[in-house]
Amino acid sequence: MADAPAPKPADSAPPLVHRILGVLGAAVIRMVGWTLRYHFDDRAGIQQMPANEGIIWSFWHNRLFLMSYVHRRFFAHRPPGAGMTSRSKDGEWAAQLVLRFGITPVRGSTARGGTAALRELARFLRRGLDVGVTPDGSRGPRYELKPGLVLLAQLSRRPILPIGVEYSRCVRLRSWDGFMIPLPFSRVDVTLGNLLHVPVTHSEADFEEQRRRCETAMMALVRRP
Repeated sequence: MADAPAPKPADSAPPLVHRILGVLGAAVIRMVGWTLRYHFDDRAGIQQMPANEGIIWSFWHNRLFLMSYVHRRFFAHRPPGAGMTSRSKDGEWAAQLVLRFGITPVRGSTARGGTAALRELARFLRRGLDVGVTPDGSRGPRYELKPGLVLLAQLSRRPILPIGVEYSRCVRLRSWDGFMIPLPFSRVDVTLGNLLHVPVTHSEADFEEQRRRCETAMMALVRRP
């Protein structure tokens, strides 16, 4: 089994405020997370998969709140890998947050400036580690799957795991994605969809077909747009 690399911060130390926000954000997620009632629909059979076979955890940006926590608590048999965070200022404190769950932040975007980030994520996957991606982030439009997810699957030759997350009660922020924060003691339904294996394509039309296939599979898990 591949050992997870020790998470490491960016080359230059982040400002203190970002580190504080990361610590506080992780604490809030843990506190809320412990109060929730979870129901899993593991269609992909992830619990039975070898832990050293990396997969691409793909979830819409507005479902991001619990994903690091869920991986750490319910899939502890799988070594933590990496997650893509944006290069924006918000992305800096988000990077500090995922570090608290043992996940290595890789700065980039599935829409722009992400070529180097995708290659780094592919290296994690080839070592048998999981990676997390929000394919419509970091600025949307909401539920529009960017090409980076398909490119990552092709580069790494690893499958995509589409994930659906629904809350019985939540707060929806007035952000571009309608970011959702579950209310304490509510129910969470987590659907791990069937794995998507993306073949290498040789034309723009074939690539677009694969992109739409992945987008359709992810939208099929959305109950409350």
